[in-house]
Parts: sequence; structure tokens; C-alpha cells
Amino acid sequence: MAPQDRTQLTALLNDADAFTRQLNGGVFVIISGPDRGESVVVRDAPVSFGSAPTCDLVLSDRTVSRVHLVAKREDRDVVLRDAGSTNGCFIQGSRFKEITVGFGAEVKLGRTVLKYLPEEEVVDIEPSDSDRCGSLVGKNAKMRRLFRLLEDVAKNDATVLIEGETGTGKELIAEELHSHSPRAKGPFVVFDCGSVPRDLIESSLFGHLRGAFTGAITERKGAFAEAHGGSIFLDEIGELPLELQPTLLRALDKKAVRRVGSNTYEKVDCRIIAATHRDLRAEVANKTFREDLYYRLAVIRVPIPPLRERGDDIRLLVDHFVRIFAPGRPLRVSPDDHARLQRHAWPGNVRELRNVLERACVLSVGDAINLEDAFSDLPAPSLGIRTDLPFKEAKGQLVETFEREYIVDLMKRHRMNISAAAREAQIDRKHLRELIRKYGLDPRGDIEGDD
Repeated sequence: MAPQDRTQLTALLNDADAFTRQLNGGVFVIISGPDRGESVVVRDAPVSFGSAPTCDLVLSDRTVSRVHLVAKREDRDVVLRDAGSTNGCFIQGSRFKEITVGFGAEVKLGRTVLKYLPEEEVVDIEPSDSDRCGSLVGKNAKMRRLFRLLEDVAKNDATVLIEGETGTGKELIAEELHSHSPRAKGPFVVFDCGSVPRDLIESSLFGHLRGAFTGAITERKGAFAEAHGGSIFLDEIGELPLELQPTLLRALDKKAVRRVGSNTYEKVDCRIIAATHRDLRAEVANKTFREDLYYRLAVIRVPIPPLRERGDDIRLLVDHFVRIFAPGRPLRVSPDDHARLQRHAWPGNVRELRNVLERACVLSVGDAINLEDAFSDLPAPSLGIRTDLPFKEAKGQLVETFEREYIVDLMKRHRMNISAAAREAQIDRKHLRELIRKYGLDPRGDIEGDD
């Protein structure tokens, strides 16, 4: 891999907001040793490692033999074979002659450590022409790119990992993937990894035989068997206990499950869609989520933007929810109410907006929504500090909330006069324009530039 390709790979691994997909290959990257940073892609042909100039990845490590190791890809895994090295090949401290490994595996040759990673690329996709995809609504460019991606991804069986904050619509996206797929006539089974008691998760996922444990008075199929022929949605996969993750990984690799109390595996045919509000890459780094399971799930990775990053969608969503909750009633949303909805930080994202609009429609009398009573039912506002996130990310979200609320109030008071607002705030006009566009605060698109 050329130096610029390694730079692209590093940028990809650090780009949390990009749609990504795994290609039909893997990459061995040197993570420790004299040649740290060098890498080689493994596709159809075998790849050799050693000090000889004829090797595919030439190592300057003097403790490495001329031809030390050969790797050959078989589907998603690779078979590693010691090519008769003097100092041997090791995985987790154990020497091997031949072994099959998956993504995330680390191999030690002399003083050199190799890591096997999926070959990934950022999916650069044009926005859809539509502001809707089934039950999903949005005219924001990020959402319209998501709609186009869903149209393409739904056609195949690739495993999808959906990442987004609580309330962003991850389950709706999973449903759209299923309903637009060739499996649409099959079952769509939802399994919430965070809501099932720890001691019942394995049984709930894979099923059990009668008498397998105390209280198992009947047989149970389990979520995977129930999803046979359709799709299974593993919601909040980041909540799955670490000790159960190898069992799930085995089921994904074998495409078969073993019920609790059974000694045999049963084949299952279902598409896997997983979702999480956690940063699983950070969880992998902290050893709280298995790296090999992460790569098995993130064949296609779909991050969902929070509502605060798509402020230009709020008016569209308001109209959408009013039609749903007040069918046949032409309820009016006043400019002041639209402005209030625009100013709100929406820590609960689209789900919170939906709940507010549902209450407002129910409480409405006459031809206008009752936003005041709907908002009075909300919890008291807080700083919204997310202690479940890394410090940098939590701080970034808090800063975004501050910026949005400050700029909304500033521009409202100055009636979108950018010159007057910039003078009061003592910030550059150009920077103020950028903030207005960032948060979608000018639905007209014609900001005034002068007094």
C-alpha cells in the first residue's frame, strides 16, 4: 500500500461521520516494530512476509526470516502459514504452524507485530432527489445521502451497523432496510440487547430446550430462529455483555445457532442489522467490546446525524407529524411556535420532537396547535451533559447546543440582520454566516447583510 493509501486508511478509521463499507479484502498493518505503519492488502493471491526482497511485504526486522509467513484469504478470514521461519509465528503468545484468523487478529513475527483489518472505503454518495424514504423524512443533505445509501444497501444481505444518539430513528432505518429488501415478506425481529436480563439474553437470542435450566418448562426458538427468512435487528448492541459476545460472533460466522441445552447447531438464514448509541470504536479501544465482533457487524457502517445538526429539517418534520397526529384537521403552526421549536436543543432528537407534536395536537383546541402546554410537560431543562461519552465528544455536543441557542436568539432579536447581530456578538460576519448555515437557522436562505 502506497504512503498516501495508508494516510487515507488512517483518515477513514478516524472519520466518525462517514458512511463506510468493507471491500472484498483485508489489510495487514504493522503496528509495532522497525517497519511500523507499512501495510499490504490481501485479496485473491497469497501474500508473503519476510526480509527477502521478493516478499510482498519486506521487513527490515533482523529477527525475521527471509520468507517468514504466508497469508491466504478465504472468504472473510485468512489462513496464516509459517513458511519455515527460525523464530516462529505467534498469536496471543502461542506459536502456530497454520491458523485461521479474522479481522482484529494480531500476529507477532520476531519483533514485528501485524494487525489484520478490513479493507474499507468511505462511501461517497450523491443525495437522493427525495426528502422521504418510507417513514423517514428529511431534506438535509446528510439525510438525503442516507436515503440514497439505504436504497442501494437494501438490495443485498450485507450486515449493517447503524450508529446514532438515542431518538435519531435507528429502528426506523432498520425497518426501511428490511421493507425495501428481497426479504421484505419475511419476519422483521427486534431484539433489544439492553432490555433483556443478562442471564436470559443467550436463551432469548438463540433459544433453549425444555429443562435446559430452572424454569425452562417449554422449548423456545429464540430471536434468530424467529427471524429465519427475514431480518433480525439487534438494537443497542453495545449493551451486550462482553462474555456473551463470542457466542454471538460464532452465530454470525457459522450462520447457525445452538440452543441452550443443545449440542447441535441449527442453520438460520437472516440478515443482521445492528444499532448502538455508543462509540463502538472507543469501546473496542477500551476492551469493552470485541474487536472481531465489531468488524463482523460493521460491514456497512451508517452514522445518523442528531437533530441539532439538521435544523433545516425541523419545519418539514413539524408538518409531517402534525399531519400524522391531526389527520383531517388543518392545524396551524404560528411563526413564533416554529421559532420556538427551532430554538429548542432537542437532546432526545426526532423522538422528542415527535412526542412534543403529538401532545400539542392532542391538546389543541381550534385551528392552532397548543405548543405551550405540550412543552410544559417536558422535563426541566438542563445542561444536557453526556457523561456516557468521551470527554472530547461530550464537550463538543455541549458547545454545539450553546452555539445553536445563542445564534438563534441573537438572529431573532436582530430580525436576521447579520451586520447588527455580528456587532452585538463581537464576532466576524463571515463566521456568523457559517454558524447560521451550520445549524440551518435561515429557512429563507436570504440573510440580510446590512443595517
